Amino acid sequence: MNKFYFLILSLLGIVLTACGGESDDNGGSQPTSVDVTFSQDAINVSSLGQTTIVQVKTNAKEWTAYAADGCSTWVKATPNMQAGTITVAVTANDGEARKGSVYFKSGQTRKEITITQEAPLTVTPTSLFFPAEGGTQKVTLSINGSNCSASTPADWIVMAISSGTLVVAAEKNTGDYRTADIIVTVGEETATVNVKQDGNSEIVCPIEGYHLVWNDEFSEGTELNSKMWTHEVQNAGWVNNEKQNYVNGKSPAGKRVTEIKDGSLFINCFKENGKIYSGRIYGNKSKGFTYGVFEARIKLPKGKGTWPAWWMMPVNYTGWPHCGEIDIMEEVGADPNIVSSSIHCTAYNHTKGTQKTHSMTCSGAEGEFHVYTLEWTEDYIQTYVDGKKQLYFANDKKNNDDTWPFHVAFYPILNLAWGGDWGGYKGVDESALPVSLEVDYVRIYEK
Repeated sequence: MNKFYFLILSLLGIVLTACGGESDDNGGSQPTSVDVTFSQDAINVSSLGQTTIVQVKTNAKEWTAYAADGCSTWVKATPNMQAGTITVAVTANDGEARKGSVYFKSGQTRKEITITQEAPLTVTPTSLFFPAEGGTQKVTLSINGSNCSASTPADWIVMAISSGTLVVAAEKNTGDYRTADIIVTVGEETATVNVKQDGNSEIVCPIEGYHLVWNDEFSEGTELNSKMWTHEVQNAGWVNNEKQNYVNGKSPAGKRVTEIKDGSLFINCFKENGKIYSGRIYGNKSKGFTYGVFEARIKLPKGKGTWPAWWMMPVNYTGWPHCGEIDIMEEVGADPNIVSSSIHCTAYNHTKGTQKTHSMTCSGAEGEFHVYTLEWTEDYIQTYVDGKKQLYFANDKKNNDDTWPFHVAFYPILNLAWGGDWGGYKGVDESALPVSLEVDYVRIYEK
């Protein structure tokens, strides 16, 4: 029994020696009482995220640090015992304000660094509309901080921020429709509030509930306003095997493919030195419009080979047909006075023979002015010819871009093509050249 008892005591001594404390690289023993201080016990982070280096002072020979389980998806703690630091990296936050912890650990000792991250700066609503008479409206800010500021280049907007609310006042507008952005800033974060104000225009939308936001009456100067319109530049064969070359306003010999005269825009198509030249123009291309009424009064040209169009494409184009296309009006001279409207997307397009199209005879479309209109809402697309319904296409509400990619900004297009897969499907008659597409006005309205 005595030998057995001695053997147990010997083994217990070995175990106690092995577990008596951790050792550093120099063989020192861990102190029985661990003291630790941080350069900061709490880190406050904006929604953009940041990386903070926390200095650690401790008598512990060995230690580590880690993010608590509840925040480990957005907080990373990297200890460096040699440098005496903890690097705390916090990712960007796109949700609500959140809290977490980073823990220092040495033996049984734990000490916490609290992490607090703000929610992103948001504004509600993001756009305001004022009548021509002016008025005052309020925008709710998600951050109540006193360091909020707001700025705008518009001298007709007056602003003030108080207790998480941006108060916006618009002065009376005696001129045309106008718009400007307000930039709200908190630290490095910004949010935008778009302000629109109706003008004293006598132009009335043909569909009730909309107001004029963008228009060109083509009543001034001889050339297109370059701040409103952009010319396409492409060689023949670029799309649909069309024969025209699109140029930036003028042909090589200096003849204009677009010109303003007698209160109209003329898009000219002609032959020069064996080549066909014409115009294709984009309105407000960089921003476009999301939903609204799009109206143009147009006189179509005559001649087999002509292919005029009034249509729309998405601002952020990534490929056809999945991005979508809205054709308000198309006509080919091979089939005079038959105008059509179509939509194209992944599910419905002419390469599959599934495109959604409606055609109708418009007596005098070639040689006389007619009004071609699109009403585009989040629920449907409806086109009109002189107020008569043409194509109707409903949103199937499946939240599927294959059938409804029409929920982003599109910009309007006017062009006059020559020949191609449709324009030349019965051949072309070059004796008809030169020809012109004449546009009295383009008007865009929003609710």
